[in-house]
Amino acid sequence: MGEPRGIFCSAQGCVGDVIIEQRLVESKEPASHVPLACSAQYCAFPVDGNVLCLWNTKDPSYQPLTLQGHHEPITAVAFGNTVSPLLICSASQDYVIMWSLDECRQKVLQGLSPRGVIMGTLLGQVLCLRLSPDDRTVAVCAGNKILMLDIESRSILAELEGHQGHVTAAEFCPWQTHIIISVSEDRSFKVWDHHVGSLIYNSPVLTAFPLLSLLIDAKSRQLVTGCANGQLWIFSLVEGHHYRCVTRVSLKKKSESFSRRVESRLCSLPEESQRPCTHGLEKGEEVEASLPILGLAPCDLSAIVSAPCVWGLSSETTSCLWIGSSAGLFIFNLANFELEAVLHYRDFRSLSIHVAGSCAVMSKANDDKAICLLTSLFGRKIVMLEIRVAALVRSQQGHDAGRHLSVLPRTCVGPTSPLCFTTAKESKTPPAPQRQSAGRSTVKDQPLVFHTKVRSSGYASAPHITMFSPKANTRKRGDHSSRRRDGPRCKEYPLESSPPTKLYKQRVLAHGPAAAHCVQYSAGDGQWLACGLANHLLLVFRADLSGTPTVFSGHDGAVSTVCWSHDSRWLLSASQDGTLRLWSLRRAELALCVGKDVFSKPVRSAQFYYVDTFVLLSSGPELQLLKYHIDTCKDEIQRYKQKSRCKRVFRLPTTGRTEITSLSAVNDFYSYLVLTAGRNRTLEVFDLNAGRSAAMTVEVHSRPVHQICQNKGSSFTTQQHEAYNLFATTASGDGIKLWDLRTLRCERRFEGHPNHGYPCGIAFSPCGRYVASGAEDRHAYMYDLGSSTFSHRLAGHKDTVTSVAFSPAAPQRACPETQEEASFGRDFSVLLREGRLPIGNHYWAQCLLSMNWCWTLSEVVYTY
Repeated sequence: MGEPRGIFCSAQGCVGDVIIEQRLVESKEPASHVPLACSAQYCAFPVDGNVLCLWNTKDPSYQPLTLQGHHEPITAVAFGNTVSPLLICSASQDYVIMWSLDECRQKVLQGLSPRGVIMGTLLGQVLCLRLSPDDRTVAVCAGNKILMLDIESRSILAELEGHQGHVTAAEFCPWQTHIIISVSEDRSFKVWDHHVGSLIYNSPVLTAFPLLSLLIDAKSRQLVTGCANGQLWIFSLVEGHHYRCVTRVSLKKKSESFSRRVESRLCSLPEESQRPCTHGLEKGEEVEASLPILGLAPCDLSAIVSAPCVWGLSSETTSCLWIGSSAGLFIFNLANFELEAVLHYRDFRSLSIHVAGSCAVMSKANDDKAICLLTSLFGRKIVMLEIRVAALVRSQQGHDAGRHLSVLPRTCVGPTSPLCFTTAKESKTPPAPQRQSAGRSTVKDQPLVFHTKVRSSGYASAPHITMFSPKANTRKRGDHSSRRRDGPRCKEYPLESSPPTKLYKQRVLAHGPAAAHCVQYSAGDGQWLACGLANHLLLVFRADLSGTPTVFSGHDGAVSTVCWSHDSRWLLSASQDGTLRLWSLRRAELALCVGKDVFSKPVRSAQFYYVDTFVLLSSGPELQLLKYHIDTCKDEIQRYKQKSRCKRVFRLPTTGRTEITSLSAVNDFYSYLVLTAGRNRTLEVFDLNAGRSAAMTVEVHSRPVHQICQNKGSSFTTQQHEAYNLFATTASGDGIKLWDLRTLRCERRFEGHPNHGYPCGIAFSPCGRYVASGAEDRHAYMYDLGSSTFSHRLAGHKDTVTSVAFSPAAPQRACPETQEEASFGRDFSVLLREGRLPIGNHYWAQCLLSMNWCWTLSEVVYTY
């Protein structure tokens, strides 16, 4: 057997900082697919076919421990879960043997040959062994059966049959030890109750390739399995989820995307910060066409990767895992389904193995080192590697990509900032009134026929002047306003409220086949609900959906964007006709229209910004800031003339001049940052105080982002200040991603809602705990920020749900109240969903609209 090969370091020491080859041995027999196992103290592997060899991982100077007892080649090895005594089980065609390593070490010190306990004989070809969490039972995967053996009595407790192919891996459920899950070459997984010997769940065929590996994560309660062509499947084991599929991941695509992101980060660094390539690394190596999932193991990155400590997003609750493949090792994040680090064997020329046939990885919690055991696919070498996890991850992460950014402003507005723009006086100062002669009439010059009240004589009379009007009701009005201001609508939004679950109310909105593209509640009080339709109309409802809606007409194309002002007095709309219109809610009329001659490209997104000081919009590749002035006074002669006006005060192109597909900014409080998404799948952050781009990240989604949604809270909620830096992005066919603005890291990914072609909208709840999304299966989905799969699936629609919105207010009164959440589509039907609050008997509701064609206005449904 060989001694340790030593440390492979380059001149700069970069290679040695990441990986160290501790031991190397060459077997007499081919070692391409021999079984491997790792524990906190030992690594085990068969050498020369039927001899079990163990290396000490803590002290490489210890002599290897060899255990002999098998006559046939060893096909499976597994360590126990208890520290004392530490057990290891090995299997071959002839025996299944259990070894106690403490006893074996004592025998070796005494000069005797260690012996194990034979658990079974001639059980068939065993491909996997797994010991129960208490080390009282061992699962032997022999052929297409799973034999449950009692370690103490050496008897068969149960025989689990049902797979159509060889069982390749099995795992005990950590929180339900009577449950065991197995995967097989028949490309499915099965859930068993081994206490009674019954089958609980049988999955359908997942892929065209055999399933090779299996892992159960206790933190996220997810099942992860990998197949021979590099596909990774993740299922939810949460009670009530019925083993639903959370997502499917292609390791090859993730590796390619990760390489492009790392390359863009390195290119964005200053020249003095870029790391030169060492002679130990070879760049430009091609990744293999397929990356079989040879092994899965848990990985703890809580001390390396930071996460915002809000709503279950802390790094302590984020699970990662090691993925061992033939080409390298990958660290995979189970929260955002992204790679945290990649280690390709070929990048290190000094390693003895560049293509692996078998792989086993082990890393302890709060430990910077990981141990990897590899066998050569085309040779007889077996090596033990020590990996410095922190050095590996930090070498491939961005360096302070957005740590200086925050939605909450940290500095004052600069003197040269575009936000300091002050227009000229909105109106000229009227001249001082001239003293009139006593004999001159006090009758004002007024039109004869254009006045609202025209007398038959054609002459107007002098106005009636009230000399004295005492304010006798001052105290009464003050009491009324105080009572209204302190009323129940101003109470705090319940942060611990549960999402809606029951259908409460449904209302049809329009006659003809026209889709509803967007919907939004009034920002300040949530008393109004606006929706833009494809039939060029803009409708405004009361929040309880009572009464007749106010209709705003004037657009010549579908209304694509609606936005309320902070004081809920004005409504902004953008249309496919290329115009931007600002409406007065009180007068129910147009206040300002900006035509197509102002914008070189169509306006895709528009909103109020900086607490209604500006209008922020995107036109083609440009971000534009408009200063506006609203004048609602009427000129009786020139009623057609628009007195309101606006002026473009700032414009800023995106990096690379790519078209902006979505933008978002906070209007409820003063914030300098604006988020934009480009057609080239980039996400760029602009600092309007500095008037420049502040940060950018690439490969945000696999398709262009069609909506950015920030966690803005509401006037009725108080969240942690870190929570306001969270925002979500969504793209067709690529789910929802939750980001932290300070690091521009994707913290979690939400999968489960079908959205493959139509751009379905998303929204944050005012409490910041939930994200709602539309879907193409006629349902609305609710996600908890602490879970990657949906918590509720809300039915009631007849077609695609295209937009969702939460009410900013949660009224709490003695009588039952409703809080509405709205989602819109093409059937113009409003559905209120009711859920119970944990405080008293209060209610909140969800208002939903879908995309079905409706031709009547008669449907109103109440369900309890």
